[in-house]
Amino acid sequence: MTVTINGTTGIAGVDGSAATPAVQGADTNTGVFYGTDIVAVSTGGTERMRVDASGNVGIGATPGTILDVYKASGNPYLRVYTGTGSVQAYVQAIDSTYVVMGSLSNHDLGLVTNGTEVARLTTAGLFKFNSGYGSVATAYGCRAWVNFNGTGTVAIRGSGNVTSITDNGTGDYTVNFTTAIVDANYSAVYTVSLSAGAGFGETTNSGLATTTARFRSNNTGATLVDATIACASFFR
Repeated sequence: MTVTINGTTGIAGVDGSAATPAVQGADTNTGVFYGTDIVAVSTGGTERMRVDASGNVGIGATPGTILDVYKASGNPYLRVYTGTGSVQAYVQAIDSTYVVMGSLSNHDLGLVTNGTEVARLTTAGLFKFNSGYGSVATAYGCRAWVNFNGTGTVAIRGSGNVTSITDNGTGDYTVNFTTAIVDANYSAVYTVSLSAGAGFGETTNSGLATTTARFRSNNTGATLVDATIACASFFR
């Protein structure tokens, strides 16, 4: 390919177009072309990439910000490769509902601020972060929680992953989960407030199941009493 450069008018002073780029080889519809305050690249007579007057870059799209990437069909990728040519990380738009950030190799994904790791997602699917831990450590999530009035007709004040509370009798309640916990080896924490005196909550002998957890509200004499405020949290 022969290109003539003129210091005043540029490349032969020709702007060109996607179909007939100013800089081209034997394939006359593939090359670099110029327009008003833009530089662009075309293949097969179609514009593929553009840099506009503001320095914004568009790949498959007219840029509206510093970098726009568009693909008319399929799922567009931004990929990061190693020297061996293997994909180490990517950002992929699945559809209009969500975007995936991931690794196709056996590597964790981390977040770093000011040169320090603050969060990590391991290849085993464990989420770790540093939020007062002193270092990045695994976060064990609360799988369900509820705050309810256990007197009279049971009334839930607030909850997460709890569909309802079953009143089994005085001071005896079953928490019903919306989504089952993976197994029954979770930790349950109960607190109760009684209308008169102190009280405590405890797991019943029927224990913990993947879809329910049954507990009792007691006064200090271990007598079942309805709780005015009953709170339960479940960790796994």
